[in-house]
Amino acid sequence: MIGLLQRVRWAQVEVEGELIGAIGQGLLVLVGVVKGDDEARTHRLLERLLSYRVFADERGRMNRSLVEVAGGLLLVPQFTLAAETKKGTRASFTSAAAPEEAERLFHLLLDQARARHQPVASGHFGADMQVSLTNDGPVTFWLES
Repeated sequence: MIGLLQRVRWAQVEVEGELIGAIGQGLLVLVGVVKGDDEARTHRLLERLLSYRVFADERGRMNRSLVEVAGGLLLVPQFTLAAETKKGTRASFTSAAAPEEAERLFHLLLDQARARHQPVASGHFGADMQVSLTNDGPVTFWLES
């Protein structure tokens, strides 16, 4: 499972002009599900998202986690993260999980996140979404579980 995490001052996601999820300071995470992902990898990614130290401490060092700063978490499904791009000029998605399995695991991640942390918002699986954000830093990390 892939999480492209961005530390943000704010982020939101819209579908067909309707705001469906928004957070203030926190993490926007684009989530990709690949073949072979399972519940254990979903749980591991959530552990990393909640505890990854990307927020500044009193000395300005990235030593504080999302939980420590009580920041928001916006999870947005994005199957294009599973693309194979090493050759050619068009991405291949053969490593992406089947849509039904990807949706199941994304919703598992979302449910687990909501059970452990607040606030949590999300995009809509399979929708054409418009994501807006102010990346803080910029700070962006590619996490895999």
